[in-house]
Amino acid sequence: MSMQHTQFTDIAAPAFNPRLADEKARKRLGLYDTKLRDHHVALRGRFQNHGAEHLSDAEMLELLLLHASPRKDTRPTAKKVLSEFGDIASVLAADTARLEALIGVSATQDLKLVFSASKRLAKARIAHRPLISSWDAVLTYCRTALAHKETEEFHVLYLDRRNMLIADEVMGVGTVDHVPVYPREVLKRALELNSCAIILVHNHPSGDPNPSPSDIEMTKLIKQAADSLSITLHDHLIIGASGETSFVSEGLL
Repeated sequence: MSMQHTQFTDIAAPAFNPRLADEKARKRLGLYDTKLRDHHVALRGRFQNHGAEHLSDAEMLELLLLHASPRKDTRPTAKKVLSEFGDIASVLAADTARLEALIGVSATQDLKLVFSASKRLAKARIAHRPLISSWDAVLTYCRTALAHKETEEFHVLYLDRRNMLIADEVMGVGTVDHVPVYPREVLKRALELNSCAIILVHNHPSGDPNPSPSDIEMTKLIKQAADSLSITLHDHLIIGASGETSFVSEGLL
């Protein structure tokens, strides 16, 4: 019996790239992509070394979104959200349900926590001091809370005899161009809080802070009711993204 010998031909195998194989394995297993990790490290480093003023709105939002998705590329999501709302201030102040539809519950909670912290910081600067002599801080607080809201909100700042803040209370939430306000409820709450003075504040989501005829008429009604109870109406502020209007400064009060 004869033996047949099979000859084998050597075939060159493709060059093995351990880095490429490692990256593919990482992606397949859902691990942290090295290039993306380096990008995140660099972005955090810029913030740490140079501050937020050296980051764009998209980059700041990207960093904030990383808390909910620490190993994902949040750049596309940041761009999508900014395209929807315009700027980071409007994103933070946006309606919770709209944000959740875009980025999910966890990321929305993170952004709302930042927004709440910014309002608390602004409010701390007007606490325990006479508001009339801290007017710039009052304006900053009102801008932070209301300038980028998507619907109208009517707030009343209730003050004591020394013009110290007792409470900031929301007396009405409306639509994009109207909010119902009842003078009786505004003054009833003042009596409940033993408030001696009030500042009215509401926002215009359009961005234009100029008062409407109904704003002027409603302010007159509240002024008349306040005067009858010896409660001082210091001012009515209208807050818009483009600025603010003071009824006192405009000679309307």
